[in-house]
Amino acid sequence: MQLRYHPYPLQLQHTFTVSGCSRSQTPDVLIAITHQGVTGYGEASMPPYLGESIESVCAFLARVDLFQFDDPLRTDDILSYVMHLDDGEPGAHNYAAKAAIDIALHDLAGRLLGQPIWRLFGLSPEHCTYTTYTIGIDTPDVVRQKVREVEGRFGRLKVKVGIEGDRRLIESIREVSDLPLTVDANQGWSSPEMALEQIEWLATQGVIMVEQPLPKHDLDGLQWLTERSPLPIILDESVQGPEDVIRLKGCCHGINIKLMKCGGLAPARLMIQLARMLGMQVMLGCMTETSCAVTAAAQLAPCADYLDLDGNLLISNDPFQGGMQVINGRVTLQTEPGLGIYEP
Repeated sequence: MQLRYHPYPLQLQHTFTVSGCSRSQTPDVLIAITHQGVTGYGEASMPPYLGESIESVCAFLARVDLFQFDDPLRTDDILSYVMHLDDGEPGAHNYAAKAAIDIALHDLAGRLLGQPIWRLFGLSPEHCTYTTYTIGIDTPDVVRQKVREVEGRFGRLKVKVGIEGDRRLIESIREVSDLPLTVDANQGWSSPEMALEQIEWLATQGVIMVEQPLPKHDLDGLQWLTERSPLPIILDESVQGPEDVIRLKGCCHGINIKLMKCGGLAPARLMIQLARMLGMQVMLGCMTETSCAVTAAAQLAPCADYLDLDGNLLISNDPFQGGMQVINGRVTLQTEPGLGIYEP
């Protein structure tokens, strides 16, 4: 198997603001794994809080030796090798880089077998629910403009909150839309008591779920809030990989799984299994990504209660076509082999 990769910075259609930071670009590395003339695609997307960079991803990929494997369908062996490649290196996790390889291997396997990945997992596309479209923090006028731009295309909106003007932001949306909302505070609320007050008000505004209301390490506060919240609490920054799921029982109603955080489809499937065993809800999310990684996450969409798979719709330079589609607000999975994406 031959591995190729190159940096590909993603350009956002609008400046993306959450509580704590703004950006107009996301670092990204695209990869391709080829075996006997068949190619699978993957990518590593790196928002600031992941701690990875184009340089760190490329350095990790340069160490990956896939020539030692003569059968790309031995995904367990290959991914075990990749996942443990940085063992013993302090502070090294490289989850986005690992996710890129995991995605490309699954895409390659599907193409070689002539089946979409969801079918290889034994899943049913008709179980996919609505995905949200993300509205970043902005002025009321810009927020209303963003909502109008996607009117009729989505069944739910996700609103970034966690600032002093949260209520005005929600009210601005309600002036132009009555769609169900989810909100994401990105750790922005200062105390459990303040968060509960906000959530009780949000519950009167057609909000159906709240994501990461408090700082990720405040597990006592999150448990207190979860016990009292009238809306489901889903954690994002507090959870990265499978090892985090069990320790968060009681601290939330569910977890947000993202391939770039956990290292790809294989660990994501394990996290879903653990969450269901513990009675937790499951959300599948994404970073700002191309159709490659978003379609990869969508292969698990039939397993999720909530979907936030719009990262490819937030960028202006997606290099791929095909893959999963959002039709009448719902995630619709492709029937072509692998990810079903291609470069025009």
